[in-house]
Amino acid sequence: MKNQFSSILKTFKGGVHPPDEKHQTCDKPIQDFMDPQGDMIYPMQQHLGAPCRPIVKKGDSVLRDQIIGEPTGLGAYIYTSVSGTVKDVKPVLHPNGTKVLSVIIENDHQYHTLEKNIKPCSYKELTKEEILERIKLAGIVGMGGAGFPTHIKLNPAPDKKIEYVIMNGSECEPYLTSDYRVMLEDSWRVVNGLRIALSLFPEAKACIGIENNKPKAIETLQSYIQDEKDMEIVTLKTKYPQGGEKQLIYAVTGREVPSGGLPADVGCIVLNVDTVVAISRAVTQARPLQRRIVTVAGDCVKNPGNFRVRIGTSFQEVVDAAGGLVKKPSKIICGGPMMGMPVSTLEIPVIKTSSCILLLSEEKSILPEESACIRCGKCIEACPIHLQPYELNQLVLRRDWDAFARLHGTDCIECGSCSYVCPAKRHLTQTCKLGRKTIADLRKQAAAKGGKN
Repeated sequence: MKNQFSSILKTFKGGVHPPDEKHQTCDKPIQDFMDPQGDMIYPMQQHLGAPCRPIVKKGDSVLRDQIIGEPTGLGAYIYTSVSGTVKDVKPVLHPNGTKVLSVIIENDHQYHTLEKNIKPCSYKELTKEEILERIKLAGIVGMGGAGFPTHIKLNPAPDKKIEYVIMNGSECEPYLTSDYRVMLEDSWRVVNGLRIALSLFPEAKACIGIENNKPKAIETLQSYIQDEKDMEIVTLKTKYPQGGEKQLIYAVTGREVPSGGLPADVGCIVLNVDTVVAISRAVTQARPLQRRIVTVAGDCVKNPGNFRVRIGTSFQEVVDAAGGLVKKPSKIICGGPMMGMPVSTLEIPVIKTSSCILLLSEEKSILPEESACIRCGKCIEACPIHLQPYELNQLVLRRDWDAFARLHGTDCIECGSCSYVCPAKRHLTQTCKLGRKTIADLRKQAAAKGGKN
């Protein structure tokens, strides 16, 4: 389909324009780093939902592509990306900062692969149920960061009529370029994965949302879909957080996901670029999710770049593959600077949702001192969810959780736009994050108490 939106930049209300810092890695082709030397660590929590149950034990021999973690509820299978021996099953530090039960495997560097019962084929040979089963068995989750199991997302309730399958190619976080490189270098799988997802919804059309600061990606993918009647590229205005699910849906379709609602409520499914590639590999090649593309960036890295790595590889080894450090980082972030998770060490594993390892000096990462709010309203203008961050900040400081919930504080997506524009440097995002977590904990406690009665 012809790109009808090349001269019309779609966007959402609110947002900010931080320096994108993508020059470090946007022109760096993906490098393979597929033979890590250290132990491989596989946390049983790499998805939204309950942790997986490890189904191997210390001393077991394992093959690449073998299931080592089995879902116990909402979740996704976890596979080993190497062959070798299970050294231990114990809690290990996770990129989220907590210790999570993990399977530790000594890599034998042979990469002997488990023989599969599922054979490669065209998706056109499969039923909808068979496609969903292959995606489920592959352990695919949303690789943009949320980690929601993809087979569940692609199988909404029967009363949800899906009209749009949207691929999120905006990659609006500063420094990140892994999705951009995938769109350039693995275009066929991107489009094939999107075709597979679209085949599940016969009445839907596919929209590929790409910001206008990525003209090469737009041109490349356009050449692959020019004969597709139900696919189009939607050119988006470069703005943060354009890649937020609700913001992307509004920009592409003009539809607003209601408070507490899901994209399927407005007829939409949103998929990340690398998730779409994983769908293609799972359905047509019968390959489980056991690798991902990671950007390594920041002013402390010798050779910033994009790397194809096996899930389970340590951050330290990936940074070493980028030439190591030129100076000690003041802050290490798993993800981008706006929404990423700060971590205290590089001795943690790459997991399914690890998009970037960002290493910043003190100059780049200093957190300014707060001063009094001047009620300028800039945080309200910037908020893509249309909240009142300055008011929510005060409610959290007063521990008024009921009022925080009434003002829809739990709808905050923690994008950091309010903190970025605040002239008083108020820690608005941090307090909203605390408020959301506290309310979630209180609700869990109430539910548990109710269940005991």
